[in-house]
Amino acid sequence: MSATPWPSDVTLDRTTRTLTIDFDDGAHFVFSAEFLRVLSPSAEVQGHSPDQKVTVPGKRNVGFVGAEEVGNYALKIIFDDRHDSGLYTWQALYQMGLNHDSLWQGYLDELAAKGLQR
Repeated sequence: MSATPWPSDVTLDRTTRTLTIDFDDGAHFVFSAEFLRVLSPSAEVQGHSPDQKVTVPGKRNVGFVGAEEVGNYALKIIFDDRHDSGLYTWQALYQMGLNHDSLWQGYLDELAAKGLQR
């Protein structure tokens, strides 16, 4: 086992709109397409500084077109709304899995504060 957790199995399911990743340390994460889309690491969503971060509404029903490995460090996810510019590093996905509930609640709170809908 490596010092940094490494993916041992990655499954993208278009029907359930989920991405499941198992890591070599035993961690198991299931991400919805909506979660990954609204928290995309792309500049379009994250901006170039924290004050440029965008709250992305209306993605409750977003799905996957596919995913491609980028080198040996990341996953490029292609969503059915044509968003495909975020590179999800394995480390970022691991951290997103560990912090899923707080990240999701933060997103829901941002939507509510801005009067936006999923």
